[in-house]
Amino acid sequence: MTVFKTFLKVLNKCKAPIIMYTIFLIFFSGFNLKTSDNQMSFSASKPDVLILNFDKEEGVTKHLIEYLEKNSNQKEIELTEEKINDALFYRDINYVIYIPKNFRQDFLEHKNPKIEVKSTGDYMASLAEMLLSRYLKVAQMYNEINTEEELIKNIEETLNQSLEVEMTTKLDTSSLEKAGLYYNFTNYCLLAGCIYVICLILSSFKNEKINKRTIVSSMEYKKFNLSLLLSNSLFAFVLWLFYVLLSIILVGKVMFTANGLFLILNSFVFTFCVLTIALLLGNIVTNKNAVNGIINVIALGSSFLCGAFVPMEFLPITVLNIAHILPSYYFIKNNELLINIEQFNMETLQPALINMGILLLFSVFFIIITNIISSKKRKIA
Repeated sequence: MTVFKTFLKVLNKCKAPIIMYTIFLIFFSGFNLKTSDNQMSFSASKPDVLILNFDKEEGVTKHLIEYLEKNSNQKEIELTEEKINDALFYRDINYVIYIPKNFRQDFLEHKNPKIEVKSTGDYMASLAEMLLSRYLKVAQMYNEINTEEELIKNIEETLNQSLEVEMTTKLDTSSLEKAGLYYNFTNYCLLAGCIYVICLILSSFKNEKINKRTIVSSMEYKKFNLSLLLSNSLFAFVLWLFYVLLSIILVGKVMFTANGLFLILNSFVFTFCVLTIALLLGNIVTNKNAVNGIINVIALGSSFLCGAFVPMEFLPITVLNIAHILPSYYFIKNNELLINIEQFNMETLQPALINMGILLLFSVFFIIITNIISSKKRKIA
């Protein structure tokens, strides 16, 4: 009980950084949740196109122009090459189409007239090129067997065909994505909070005067270590529980689905791993001033390398390969897996369970190293 009371006194002095990390979590999570609030809707983009027609506007030529005008934004600029080039350079237009003289007649006579174009080379220009190529390919397909009137009719029918997209997933993908972003960011808060507090607490108990009092007291060394371990474990558990409750407030009822509950379980396993890391560092570090540097290296470093701040798909392969040696990688990788599972069974859960198993193996490894270091220090003392 004496150890626990002392623990609480030291913990009370560490409340400022815990509050700071929590504010960071609320701020960044709230910002990410707001920016990722999408409605899973699709809106087709239209490129900005300039059409220069040197042919008579009739028949196939007229139909081509009408098709392009329907599926793109038409721009009107001064029709000089200098002005056109300036418009392309400043992205006022994405694509310029030059329909040559006698295009209609040459096309109907199977002479394959060439349409000159100018492009900005960006994705909107590629969309305009796709529209033009689609029309010409369909027109050439029907040009072999039809009159011009039948040709235009068949082109119209083919180009008007559309696919109906049906959303088959039953997942609340928007809310789950928010939950994934939140728990990814807790990687930093859990690491920084636990390492900071536990390292400071352990270094306080290693103070020369306190250490001598502990040695001469009637309390057994094993009982003292057990009390300290349980106190630190209780702190880590309370911090984890607080962040879980915060996720329910920020993200909502999706946390009570199977996906949300497994996210919580995954964070619990990771918190246990973080506890073992903090205990290991607490047994190594004796200088309180070095704790902030350790947090920057471990908490910030692993968060950047493993995708807590930047999504994994945007990270270079080399960085992700290095990240495999860090527990945070398997925690964040699991978050990405769990928010996309629709049916929970052993087959779909196997990758996530393997990652949790790896986190537990990391924990066992850190516990063994901590025990080795503690026993050596005890012998020296």
